[in-house]
Parts: sequence; structure tokens; C-alpha cells
Amino acid sequence: MLVPWVRRVAARRLAGHLPGRGYSREAGGKGLVLGAYSSEQDGGAAQLTSAGDAFDRLVSGKLRELLSVCGPPLKKGKTYLFHGLHQDFPSVAVVGLGKKNAGINDQENWNEDKENIRAAVAVGCRQIQDLEIPCVEVDPCGDAQAAAEGAVLGLHEYNELKQKKKTAVTPQLHGSAGSEAWQKGVIYAEGQNLARYLMEAPANYITPIKFAEYIEQKLRGFSSNVKVHIRPESWIATQQMGAFLSVAKGSAEPPIFLEIHYLGGANANDSPLVFVGKGVTFDSGGISLKPSSGMDAMRADMGGAATVCSAIVTAATLNLPLNIIGLAPLCENMPSGKANKPGDVVRAKNGKTIQVDNTDAEGRLLLADALCYAHNFNARAIVNAATLTGAMDVALGSAATGVFTNSSWLWNHLYEASILTGDRVWRMPLFEHYTKQVTDSPLADLSNIGKYSRAGGACTAAAFLKEFVTASHWAHLDIAGVMSNKDEVPYLRKGMAGRPTRTLVEFAARLSQDSHNTK
Repeated sequence: MLVPWVRRVAARRLAGHLPGRGYSREAGGKGLVLGAYSSEQDGGAAQLTSAGDAFDRLVSGKLRELLSVCGPPLKKGKTYLFHGLHQDFPSVAVVGLGKKNAGINDQENWNEDKENIRAAVAVGCRQIQDLEIPCVEVDPCGDAQAAAEGAVLGLHEYNELKQKKKTAVTPQLHGSAGSEAWQKGVIYAEGQNLARYLMEAPANYITPIKFAEYIEQKLRGFSSNVKVHIRPESWIATQQMGAFLSVAKGSAEPPIFLEIHYLGGANANDSPLVFVGKGVTFDSGGISLKPSSGMDAMRADMGGAATVCSAIVTAATLNLPLNIIGLAPLCENMPSGKANKPGDVVRAKNGKTIQVDNTDAEGRLLLADALCYAHNFNARAIVNAATLTGAMDVALGSAATGVFTNSSWLWNHLYEASILTGDRVWRMPLFEHYTKQVTDSPLADLSNIGKYSRAGGACTAAAFLKEFVTASHWAHLDIAGVMSNKDEVPYLRKGMAGRPTRTLVEFAARLSQDSHNTK
């Protein structure tokens, strides 16, 4: 038996770690990410995937030999990196997938196999990127869609405004098995990355009009069944969206109401799924000014609009067989001589008056008018998303999106979609208890904050929105807690998360297959 230091040297020799045998950019070739499952026995050797087995045979068993001598058994989410095993793949990252066939974890509310694959593949691809290799082939690891999502999400980074950028890496499927699922995973992940891009970009680069034009440009290739309407301030005024306009008037940037029609259904007159997204492209808090520390992150306060619009772009790319309408009220919330003042009363599209007790509770004012407008379309279901309350972050953190809904049918579809995507949702209460706290206003029909101030803030915000909904299938997604990522989701880099775009896409895909008539 080799003593430990001899084992390490032997492994390095076999893997080309010694001088002269490592990867050089001039050498060419691709990186390769292969998966390995944990052993059924404690301390046992890792079990390679079928692609890993095939590669090991290609290199005459050297990969297994290396794994047996290079250190402790490979743990979930960890990697071993080898060089010089094969001329076509100068660098090979073997990633730990955890236990095989782990399945759905009822405690975690997600499919553990899929999450393990996403996390492991992301780590492996980043290691290849660190070596400045421009192309990496990825083992499908038994689920090519999850592998593609891990690769594309894991490599994404917003560096548009930097002169020094990391090497751009193109992930490709290793082998031919699962190519359709791989492409689907790429599309899902690129959809989320679109939302991440919009949320991360500075507020002077993504103004209301620039947001709308960017989405219009992304949908230009689908002109046969997609219509985009960029509605100006004059149109908003004719629609009597007084709540929305009251927020917008504090900024020099004119508001925009973005309306997207995706007609993927067999019949253009079929009842659509309506997505509504809060689009505050920068939120200073208005006269109720936020603290300066961390205010820069409020460039992502249009995360609701970013995720629902990106979901529609993804649905169009996938050619999902259903009709979707997307609505995004876009504006800034700024302090000025024209801005809302605490105590002002404004009138929403449905005629209800709102006392603005806190100008930093502005998102619900935009959504109130947009939800009223959403009822014009005989919707199959209305789903709105918004970075609405700090209270949601306090309640759930970044673990899950909070869902408030009047429909168990709708909740079940959202929940089941989230198990597959790993971007989880959690049902929150819509009790009458909270409604009483927003309808007890001294000057108007409603107050834009609950009368007990901080108590149940996410719930009173949802209760406020419910006052503008008559549809029997409506869900409000408060995504404030999942707006950004530090290190909680291992396959997302630090920054704006673009969540829960993939869950919205999967939800739409499930809805397109559900023949149940909800009307």
C-alpha cells in the first residue's frame, strides 16, 4: 500500500500535474466535466456515470486509478481536476453527484437528483473556465436538462461594463444521448440569465423605456405569434391608472406600460395565462427615502417584470402551446417636488382610493392598476410577481418565493413546477385578518400599508393586492427574498438571481398540458 505522500505524487504523475504536463492554452482541445456518484458504502470508491465509464475505458482505466489514489472519496458538489489524460480533453473535472437515485426529497421540496446535478456541473464548468479553456463538454449525468441548466447558469456573470472579462466558455453536451433535453435545459437557463442580466444592470442603463425596448428586441424573432406594445404615459393616463402614475410622477424618467401577447395556443381566442410583473427600475423609496446603504441593489426592484418577461421570451423560444399575456408597469420611484407625499390619496383604475402612508410601499400601487387591467383578457389565471416586501425576506429568506393565492388548483401547479426546477415556492396566508388592516384607512378606501406597521408586512401587502382582484385563479409571488444570491444557490454566482423564472416557465409548460378548464 502506498503511503499518503507517495499516493499524491503518483496521482499527480498519472494526471499530468507535474511540470510540463498541465494544460496550456496553446495546446487546444476542450474541457470535460464528468459525474461520479457517492459509494453506497462509507469510504467506498465513487461510482462513475455511464459517460464517465466510457471515458475511463477510452483512457485504459487511468481515470479510475487516479480517483482511487488522489485523496478521500469524492463528496457531493466537490471536484477532482485531472490534466493530460486525453489529447482531445486536456483537462477533466470529475464532479460529485451525491447518492444515485436520490429522487424527490419531501423535506426539501425538490428533486434532489436534479439539484445535485445542477450544483456539481456548475462547479466543474467554473473550474474549466478558470483554466481559460473556451469550450467544455458536459456529462448529461442521467438528466441532460439539469446538466445544461447547471452549466449555463453556473457560467453566467454580468461583466458588460468591465474591460477585463473572464474567458467566455461554451458548454456542450458530451455524447449524443439526451440532446433534446439538453437544449431544453439551455433554453430554461438562458431565460433565467436574461432576467439576471436585466436585474443586475445599472438603473441608468435599464430605464423603463430601455427595459421595454430590450424585451421587444428579444422577441423580434417571434413576430408571427408575438405582439409587443410599449404604452406611453398618455395611454396610461387614458386608462385611468392613477395609482401607477402617482409613483411615476416623482421621476424625470417617463413611465412605460409594457404589454406582450404570445399566441402559442391552437386558438388565438383561448383564455390566456396572464403574467403581471412589478417594474420599478430604481426604487429610492421616494419621500419615505430608503437608507443609503444597499440602495444600489434597488436597481433590481423590477425583478418581477424581469422574471415574467423573461419567462415569456422562454415560452416563445420553446413554442409552448398556450396563450400568454405579459403586463409590466415600468417606472422609477424617486423623491422630488412632484413625488407622492405621505398622506396623499390617489385613485386606482377600479375607482378605489388609496391613502399613501408610506411612499416606499410603491410596488403595490403599480400592481393595483396592472391587476385591474389584467381582468380585461378573460384570463385562465393571473400570476403576478414582485420584489414587494422586505418582510418576505425576513419570513423565508432566500429559500423560496412566497405565494399568496386564492386557488388551490393554481398553487398545486406552481408547487409541482418548483419541485422540478429546484426554485422553490411556499404558500402564505391570505386571511381576512390581514385585509382588515389595509381597509381601515382614515382618509380613503385603502391604506398602502397595514395599520400595525411591520406586523405581517408581506401578508398585508398581498391583502392589499387582493382588493384589486376578482378572478378566481390568481397568485401573487413575492420574490423579494430570492432577488439576489450570495452563496445560497451553488449554481448561481453572487449577484441578482433572476428567480423564479424557470419555475414560471415550467408552470406555463404544465398549464399548456392541463386540459382542465378553469373558467
